[in-house]
Formats: sequence, C-alpha cells, structure tokens
Amino acid sequence: MSTGKVITGMVAGLAAGAILGILFAPDKGCETRKKIAQKGTDLKNSIKDRFSSLVDEVADEYENAKDKAEDLVDAGKEKMASLKSNARESFS
Repeated sequence: MSTGKVITGMVAGLAAGAILGILFAPDKGCETRKKIAQKGTDLKNSIKDRFSSLVDEVADEYENAKDKAEDLVDAGKEKMASLKSNARESFS
C-alpha cells in the first residue's frame, strides 16, 4: 500500500474519530460547533504541514537524482575523452 494512501486513511480516521467524539460529548450545541470548527482547522493545518513536508521531500529527491544524473554524464564525457585519446595514440 502506498504511503499516500496510508496517510490519507490515518487522517480520515482521526477526523472521523474526533468528530464522533465531539458529537457524543455532553456539551451545548454552540460549544460542540466551536469544537468541530476547531478540529476542522486543526485537521486542515495538519494536512497542510504534511503536504508541505511531502513536497519538500520530493524536491530533495529530485535534486539528488538530478545531481547523480549530472555526475553520470560528466563521468561518461570523461570516459569518452579518455577513449578518444587512447584511440588517437594507438593510431599514431
């Protein structure tokens, strides 16, 4: 199962549990609505933070892959230059 699906499932489960806990709590209606609104805000902020973290991780992985690709290209160029040099020496 992908990490994204696991995180989504966990967030949905937490939200459902929080809302059900608030709904069954013995508070006045206005207090319950305030609590639900606060939990919604908390959940929204949590999702934003996790998404931001995920974007940062993806950006880091992209940069690492890009750097590795550039290193491989440079190594390939050096190898080709070396082979050309050796070939010229062989034919001289």
